[in-house]
Amino acid sequence: MIQQLFDLSGKVTLITGGTHGIGMAIGKTLGKAGAKICVNDISEEKLESCKKEYAAEGIDVYTLKFDVTDEADVDRGISQIEKELGAIDILVNNAGIIKRIPILDMAVADYKQVIDVDLVAPLIVSKRVAPKMIEKRSGKIINMCSMMSVYGRNSVSAYASAKGGLKLLTANMTCEWAKYNIQINGIGPGYIATAQTAPIREGGHPFNDLVMTRTPAGRWGEPEDVGNAALFLASKASDFVNGHVLYVDGGILANFGYVKGENDIPE
Repeated sequence: MIQQLFDLSGKVTLITGGTHGIGMAIGKTLGKAGAKICVNDISEEKLESCKKEYAAEGIDVYTLKFDVTDEADVDRGISQIEKELGAIDILVNNAGIIKRIPILDMAVADYKQVIDVDLVAPLIVSKRVAPKMIEKRSGKIINMCSMMSVYGRNSVSAYASAKGGLKLLTANMTCEWAKYNIQINGIGPGYIATAQTAPIREGGHPFNDLVMTRTPAGRWGEPEDVGNAALFLASKASDFVNGHVLYVDGGILANFGYVKGENDIPE
């Protein structure tokens, strides 16, 4: 019975930008639970290379190229998925970008690009898949939020604006669609050990010290930690969880004032 709660057999799942990093970890986890994984990207090279990584885990991934910020292209891509695999049961709005530029130095065009990819695109893709979910009275939408959904940080104004907006978009989707038995939730990853964060985790980088001392769990998260959270939110186990952002952060948001060695209670 418990295993059935997390069984995603046959569930058509779209993970935007799921060709690498956290998106791929989510795809692998949901694929191992039986879901039919579809991945999009704007890079043919990334789409081709990810097939090998999924195949190494025994997952047959369906890949297609389309731009999540372009309504017509999204419609074309999702129509293709529906024609070849069926209506989407699980949507993970994972595609995103970040530009680390101080506000005074940031061009408005750069700010708008981040907003378009990280906030507007989840709206575009969700609007396209929601009508079929409403018709079936069943569906799961997972929005990739962030710790920046709740606090700011130097040089990430556009990203934090988008992720803060995505948290509230998740809430508003819930207000409108929960009555159709659609669960819409977010995941807020903490500091995760990926290829992208390798430069700030290695060689004595000061940011690594910050993460290690301020995170109560005392470690960086692994992409699989986020994948496991996605499995919960994609499964029947979360059928009464709605409008929630699940922070997978080792406790850093719970106690950002924590300093390893200073706050520990002696054993």
